[in-house]
Amino acid sequence: MPLFFPKLVFAGTIFASAFSLFLVQPLIAKQILPWFGGTAAVWAICMVFFQMVLLAGYAYSDWISRKLMPRRQVMLHVILLVISLIFLPIVATSTWKPTGAEDPTLLILGLLMATIGLPYFLLSTTGPLVQSWVARTALGVHVYRYFSLSNMASLLALISYPFLIEPRTALLGQAYGWSVVYAIFVLLCAGSGWYFLRHVEELPASVPQAMHAPEGDWEPAWRDYLFWLAPAALGSWLLVAITNHITQNVAAIPFLWLAPLTLYLLTFVLCFESDRWYRRSIIVPLGAVLLALCAYGLQDSDIGIAVKVAIPLYSAGVFVFCMFLHGELARLRPATRHLTRFYLMVSLGGAVGGVAVGLIAPRILPAYYELGIGFTLTAILAAVMLRKNRPVLLLASALTVLCGYFLYAQISDDIASAGRMERNFYGTLYTLDTKDDELNDRVRQLYHGSIKHGEQYLSDARRREPTAYYGRTAGIGLAIANTNPMQKRVGVIGLGAGTLATYGRPGDVYRMYEINPAVIDMARSEFTFMADSQAKVDTVLGDARLSMEREPPQGFDVLAVDAFSGDSVPVHLITAEAMDVYGKHMKPDGIIAFHVTNRFLRLPPVVANIARAKGLHVALIHDENDNPLLRNTDWILVARNPAVLAQYAIGSRRAPIPDIPGLGVWTDDFNNLFDVLK
Repeated sequence: MPLFFPKLVFAGTIFASAFSLFLVQPLIAKQILPWFGGTAAVWAICMVFFQMVLLAGYAYSDWISRKLMPRRQVMLHVILLVISLIFLPIVATSTWKPTGAEDPTLLILGLLMATIGLPYFLLSTTGPLVQSWVARTALGVHVYRYFSLSNMASLLALISYPFLIEPRTALLGQAYGWSVVYAIFVLLCAGSGWYFLRHVEELPASVPQAMHAPEGDWEPAWRDYLFWLAPAALGSWLLVAITNHITQNVAAIPFLWLAPLTLYLLTFVLCFESDRWYRRSIIVPLGAVLLALCAYGLQDSDIGIAVKVAIPLYSAGVFVFCMFLHGELARLRPATRHLTRFYLMVSLGGAVGGVAVGLIAPRILPAYYELGIGFTLTAILAAVMLRKNRPVLLLASALTVLCGYFLYAQISDDIASAGRMERNFYGTLYTLDTKDDELNDRVRQLYHGSIKHGEQYLSDARRREPTAYYGRTAGIGLAIANTNPMQKRVGVIGLGAGTLATYGRPGDVYRMYEINPAVIDMARSEFTFMADSQAKVDTVLGDARLSMEREPPQGFDVLAVDAFSGDSVPVHLITAEAMDVYGKHMKPDGIIAFHVTNRFLRLPPVVANIARAKGLHVALIHDENDNPLLRNTDWILVARNPAVLAQYAIGSRRAPIPDIPGLGVWTDDFNNLFDVLK
């Protein structure tokens, strides 16, 4: 048999597995995001699951390649592949929807295991297992290049999903399409196993080790295992921590998370393709400079938070730091006899880093201090790994002290400036008290990362005034003022500081839906909007749409949907199905008010298209004012009766709704934020 064909089968198997592995991650995450509030925390938990199953897959590959004879290896693996086909198509069932009271972390992990557990596990085994098969045939030269190919396939899947697949295919179609690709992978993997069985004895003893393996052979010691694990762990740690930093503390830009993940994968591709890409003489000095700047930026807003500086700085940091970590890891790769154990430790390191930042840090650290800790650990690891080079050892030791100091300064600054700080599954919340010199008043602000969720002036004269995006001339202020004058019922999706409760009058009922229990606690303890309100104010904990689906009709005069200011837009709150849920709770002349003020997304056309498809009427209210208490805002009002909107004295505030050609109507099954990027 010509060698080209088996090479193609092995390469195709590894490429298909890695491509499917990375493609299923956003696909399944998009299915379940609506059930858990559409927050970035859901993706973080998904990533932890993927890393843990990847680790299990690598452990299986190491065990099977060491303990079983070739025939039993292939038989066991093919049997599992056939069994995994019963998981297809990969569609999450509604029985996993949360009620609002349970821990989202455990529920998400259980859902993922039941939906994609075995297929994802078997995809995870493919890279090391098939490479171990290749290494035991006459094709075993350059076997580590297959790891580079695997990461290239992952990179292509990562880029293809948001730009090619998601804009053109409905979610159910994506699930069925992925299932077809997985079935093809099963056939390719079975073909690889068949070739392995036929040619496993053809490897002559004289065949040299691959050029990607060091000369000679040796038995790894515990120190070698640690040096394989540590760079992989810190690479994963820095990836997740820097992604959290730039998406939550720097700018709430959709798809910004793509940049660090793309660069992270690219470093694996380069470092394991050949030794020519990683040059210590370039990467180590450059990495030292970037490490100092990035660590300094955590306690200096001009560098660490300014969008035009921080995003390129920390993106460059991800690339250079991971080039160092993965470059050193590639230099330590063993002979192919220990290939599966090497990959197992690399996977274990990735899981350790992901779990530390994704699961442990939110529970033990009050804010995003894991990035500063990661910088310090990177400097320590550089000192240990390059200790034989005295100048580099001294440089790395100095960087360790410097990063530790900047971390201390960051914590000290937070303690001095933040009034109260809370961190949980949904991120970090904190209050900040500042002085408004123009009004000579103190103002308290509520932040979730870089997003302000409300503010209140603290003097008795102003504390009952609506602020920020909720002024009387804003769309929501007009909607509340011009509906039923007697005993209004108002619903609010997204509590924030509770600002809208200030409009409440005796006999009114304000029903606030909020998914984050820490927000409810802070709104009650740090702000007085709800306590000062003359209305009856109720709070409902849990995802608003799921809560409203279970509730009887509420008869709202106004429903404010205020959940679209961040980068992780909860798309399930702005689809045709969501509009049906809202409509069930509205009075005939009621108004649904969508807050669409967003620096990066054009959301008014999305709401308008959905409303028109449902036979509803819309008005976009653009409010610009010079009131220091307020911000410029865009609210789009939706009503069944056009006269309800026409009666408002909105004058020049009513703005035209721009059209986005080809946008269509967003549904739960088909929507894409990329279409509405500004």
